[in-house]
Amino acid sequence: MDCPAYCRVVRSEYSGEGLSEDQLAATPLEQVRRWVAEAETRQADRGDVVEPVALSVATVDADGLPNVRTVLMRFLDGRGPGFVTDLGSTKSREIGATGGMAASLTWPAMYRAVRFRGRALPVGRDEIAAYFTSRPWGSRISAWASEQSQPIADRAALVAAYERYAALYPDTGSPDDVPVPDGWGGWRIDCDEVELWAGRRDRLHDRLVFTRAADGGLDVADAWTVHRRQP
Repeated sequence: MDCPAYCRVVRSEYSGEGLSEDQLAATPLEQVRRWVAEAETRQADRGDVVEPVALSVATVDADGLPNVRTVLMRFLDGRGPGFVTDLGSTKSREIGATGGMAASLTWPAMYRAVRFRGRALPVGRDEIAAYFTSRPWGSRISAWASEQSQPIADRAALVAAYERYAALYPDTGSPDDVPVPDGWGGWRIDCDEVELWAGRRDRLHDRLVFTRAADGGLDVADAWTVHRRQP
């Protein structure tokens, strides 16, 4: 019996380079930065890794049902990966209620992914302000115009809100011509676990996991143990 079109499977052979223990960096931060840099280089050279810092963020609502959405990773240091968002958004409300989240970076063209899991910490207002002023003027206006995750009648209403704020805060070429909205902020993952996934032939993928063993950031080697998981 033929399989209907909707259940036909398209199979791809994973031909990634893999990841061995002796290739792994001493710290999670060094390893993630290495892979992000390689993804950015590949995008510049080949154009097949669009948005190398696209971060899928998973949260859980009050009923235990998961939500996931894609943002851009705008911070990455020893304190963990971070992103900016509206503090009244669904993701922010769920993060605030549970105190935790998970996220992943995925580069299909390179057969690689990174998974982060841990506690959620707010990004400091000084960092938020510094990042906000680096954004293009139009993006800063959009942060005022959009009440993220709230219903709206149609796109015309959204555009009208944008135009109102554009008139209120005209583009003067200054990074300070649009103030930071009070409700605009960000979150960082204080990681307990960082997993590196590398696709291999016959689905015998490599999974190497940094697990927190002591206090210390992603840049502290002694704070982490490493083990391999089966694919």
